[in-house]
Amino acid sequence: MEIHTVTEKATDFTCNAYLLVGDAPVLVDAGTMPGVDDVVADHVEDLDAVYLTHQHRDHVGELDAVLDRFDADLYAYGEHPRRTAALSDGQEVSLAGESYEVVYTPGHADDHVSLIGETRVFSGDVIVYNDGAFEDGSFGRTDLPGQSRERLIESLETILDRLPDTVAELYAGHGGVYRADPDSDEDSVRDVIERALDRAERREPKYPDE
Repeated sequence: MEIHTVTEKATDFTCNAYLLVGDAPVLVDAGTMPGVDDVVADHVEDLDAVYLTHQHRDHVGELDAVLDRFDADLYAYGEHPRRTAALSDGQEVSLAGESYEVVYTPGHADDHVSLIGETRVFSGDVIVYNDGAFEDGSFGRTDLPGQSRERLIESLETILDRLPDTVAELYAGHGGVYRADPDSDEDSVRDVIERALDRAERREPKYPDE
């Protein structure tokens, strides 16, 4: 499988939107970068579906453009007027031919899910490797209305409980992709998530202005 960050050349704020190219290509989140549908079209002729980790604007700004161009199905946990099917905790889904478990992970957003496979996890904003606040294991902000640090901590614990030891890649909604080298002494994906959990549990503000 090939995975492309189709928003990597964005000049304004957006999430990372990931195109998975394989059997029945899919997009994880859509981002806010104008022309993201053109970037998708540079890699594939058809798009089977879009999966949303959550519906904050930086993840869905260009969703209509993508759905209109490719007539793709939309899978989301929360209600959406164009949703084809709802995602539920524990559900098994196929992303471009690979199996992933849907894990409900609220705290940053009430409709947030993460997608956990055998070798990689798409974590949306609940876990981020490097985001300016922390450079080696961070977590989504929880200081805005409707967010909860306590629920996010529970979500991090849930991910750790359901994370296969074989997961070696972390695809987050912001920052860089983290790929662990099992033949070196560098951190595993589990190490990164445990560090994010430890920082979240301190209940300290993530950003100075919180």
